[in-house]
Amino acid sequence: MLKTISMIAAAALFAAGAGYGAQSSQSNQKIVIPVTKTAPVDGRAMYVNYCAPCHGADGKGNGPVAPALRQQPVDLTLLGRGNGGKFPVMHIDAVLQGGSTIPSHGTREMPVWGPIFATMDRGTYQEKTIRINHLTAYLRSMQTP
Repeated sequence: MLKTISMIAAAALFAAGAGYGAQSSQSNQKIVIPVTKTAPVDGRAMYVNYCAPCHGADGKGNGPVAPALRQQPVDLTLLGRGNGGKFPVMHIDAVLQGGSTIPSHGTREMPVWGPIFATMDRGTYQEKTIRINHLTAYLRSMQTP
């Protein structure tokens, strides 16, 4: 059990370090924010731990890591507005799984939360899907008209 928790913590820290290592060419500073395991049904806690460092607590792209990124993070409160008024569930799923290339995210390896979520919950597809569904629901709740 302790070995599993240690492996999960190491994977999360590696992902956080890799995710925040894509810095602008103007800065050699490396930013690492520790990531803790959250409950798979707590979309808000997942957002705070995994998304807010870049996208900000309010989702507007103003997180503490944002200045170190090559491009400003997306304003997550406008996802529905930018998609003809419909929240882009499939696109969010693709981004979280790592199947969508977004310039501000750098390479596909960063941040790819789907595989990290899978390691957190004994690697089952169902548990990873539960995490992604709850995080997506929280992102939907952040939308502004």
